[in-house]
Amino acid sequence: MKAEEIKKLDAYFKRTFNEKMVVKARPRKDDSAEVYAGEEFLGVVYIDDEDGDRSYNFSMAILDVDL
Repeated sequence: MKAEEIKKLDAYFKRTFNEKMVVKARPRKDDSAEVYAGEEFLGVVYIDDEDGDRSYNFSMAILDVDL
């Protein structure tokens, strides 16, 4: 994922959810980025280029012990 995309996603997550949200590049992966709330890992944002329309999918696992 390009640095400009990560900056846009970071701003979106901060604006939509919380100022503590941070989007970071993933090591050795260029099709996704990691999402954190402060230092806590939340999930991954993936690029979806299907049908020529670019979109982003956020995937977050919630463990039953966290509920």
